[in-house]
Amino acid sequence: MDKEFLHKEEMLSRDELENLQLKRLKQTIAQAKQSLFYWDKLKDIEPEDIKDIEDIKKLPFTTKDDLRNNYPVGLLTEPVAKMVRLHVSSGTTGTPTAVLYTQKDLDIWADLVARCMYMVGIRPWDIFQNISGYGLFTGGLGIHYGAERLGCLTIPAGAGNSKRQIKLLKDFRVSAIHIIPSYALHLSTVFEELGEDPKSLHLKIALIGAEPHSEETRRRIEEIYGIRAYNSYGLSEMNGPGVAFECKEQNGMHIWEDAYVVEIIDPNTLQPVEDGQIGELVLTTLTREGMPLIRYRTKDLTSILPGGCKCGRVHKRIDRITGRSDDMIILKGVNIYPMQVEKVLMSIPEVGQNYLIILEKQGYIDQMRVKVEVKDEFFVEDMRELKKLQQKIARKLREEILITPKVELVEHKSIPRGEGKAIRVVDNR
Repeated sequence: MDKEFLHKEEMLSRDELENLQLKRLKQTIAQAKQSLFYWDKLKDIEPEDIKDIEDIKKLPFTTKDDLRNNYPVGLLTEPVAKMVRLHVSSGTTGTPTAVLYTQKDLDIWADLVARCMYMVGIRPWDIFQNISGYGLFTGGLGIHYGAERLGCLTIPAGAGNSKRQIKLLKDFRVSAIHIIPSYALHLSTVFEELGEDPKSLHLKIALIGAEPHSEETRRRIEEIYGIRAYNSYGLSEMNGPGVAFECKEQNGMHIWEDAYVVEIIDPNTLQPVEDGQIGELVLTTLTREGMPLIRYRTKDLTSILPGGCKCGRVHKRIDRITGRSDDMIILKGVNIYPMQVEKVLMSIPEVGQNYLIILEKQGYIDQMRVKVEVKDEFFVEDMRELKKLQQKIARKLREEILITPKVELVEHKSIPRGEGKAIRVVDNR
């Protein structure tokens, strides 16, 4: 490791790191009890009850439903007037979850992201292009401010518009990017259409994440562009990107344990599992000022990789996310629940009782197709009317789930029904 540039928390011994975690966990408990939600939930627990980091098991879990039920500000430990930003995501029932940040929270978040970027080899003199959606989605702004904190010239290119992306990459001799894996593959096909070679760019490093992807996908991206691509993990409840990141070894993602306590539990028994065993990732914030979260059940399935890392860091590593313990769909970096689709469809009078969400690939890009049964009285021979209904459904779905699926209208009772629970999602990716 290049110690001259490492953050001090990266160089701690295991004992020093756990002592720091214990100190910050006690502070977090005291801070959390300033919120309406945790004041009640932690009424029988005091910071001094926590003697070592293993005592975190004495604390209750927090779930996404807790965030929804206390929307918009029930988990805040500081006045709204002290908050300087919020990010919002939708939930299964349409009730959103909101995460609010103080300026200190944003500064710490930017530091964590900058630390991730430096770890994989990005330096202040690099030109960085952020090919990610901005707005309520945490990925865009989280990575953006981390790159600026590191000192990079940062291009907020946003998502889409492939030819413009390529022009910026070439004109400004971009050396590092943040990009969704499926879009990285799609962008390579645009290079082909233009008769250009992606390897001719000055690109060296890609930060990839926001959607599940295989090792094979990562290697294909590296081969196409002639670069190194590093996997990342984050979620808005914990800030956003910067929770965990690969180092140059590309062997698991280091969780920054000075900022988070990591646990892996059996999602059914809620008991811890051994290192190396897959379970549900549970995280506790240690540096969050405005909205600390304790033992948050992420629903993401992974494992803690046993043993140390060749890079020398002692921060634990998690394996790539293998799936979800709930039914959330991740498509093009957007989190979507089938219930969001159902809520929209069932609000449209012409729609029947059954539908099917089909996930498939079109080239390298993940797509969503929604088959929708139409009531008999509306399934008419006038194609213009059906086209209007199709467009109406697609528009309303986009308003809810932030992407535009392909809508296929079918006759009433034409979608097969099973004996048990209705099959709502078919993943053909």
